[in-house]
Amino acid sequence: MYEAVFRVYGDGAYEAATDGTGTVIELWCNDHSDLLHVSGRDADDVLAEVRETVGIGERLEKGDEQVLVTEDCLKSRLDNNVERYLASEGCLLVPPLKYAEGGKLVRALALSPDSLSGVYRSLAAEFDVTVESKREVQSVTPDAPLLTVDAVLPDLSPRQREVFLTAYEDGYYELPRGTTTEAVAERVGVERRTAEDHLRRAEKKLAESLVEYL
Repeated sequence: MYEAVFRVYGDGAYEAATDGTGTVIELWCNDHSDLLHVSGRDADDVLAEVRETVGIGERLEKGDEQVLVTEDCLKSRLDNNVERYLASEGCLLVPPLKYAEGGKLVRALALSPDSLSGVYRSLAAEFDVTVESKREVQSVTPDAPLLTVDAVLPDLSPRQREVFLTAYEDGYYELPRGTTTEAVAERVGVERRTAEDHLRRAEKKLAESLVEYL
């Protein structure tokens, strides 16, 4: 079997709702309704879009995280849902669909790499799409996790990603360090304390996402 992760940018409701925010939506479709996990501090616009698009039946909230059960299924409201493109090539969607930063991440399984290439061509004809990862799945054991870069790495906000990458590229994690947080802040164009806060939050997310695999 073969697995690919596509990042698709379209004009769907959830893509638009996450654009320019640090909010992430993970969606499990149950045909008659959707289960959504919404994380991030800027969730108000996302919740408003969900409420207007499919309605919210049940809602649980804890801190910056929320679990929603919708009144209707988003797939039934879309003519160009991603499942249609996968089905046309005999591919399977691996849930959840993940929406972040104005796009959605789609994990697909196929028996042939040509099928995944066909999905890419179909999506690229309609949307802005990139291939985040592609690999052959060696194990078909039911409880064997399908690990991809997207599955392991956390969702950093655009600013957290920028500060972390700048710090790394400038040698902040070298021994001895090749730069300071003050220099990183100056390059990014923020105050030192702000840069340090973004850096700590990015490091915390990275550590939490990796620790279970160590």
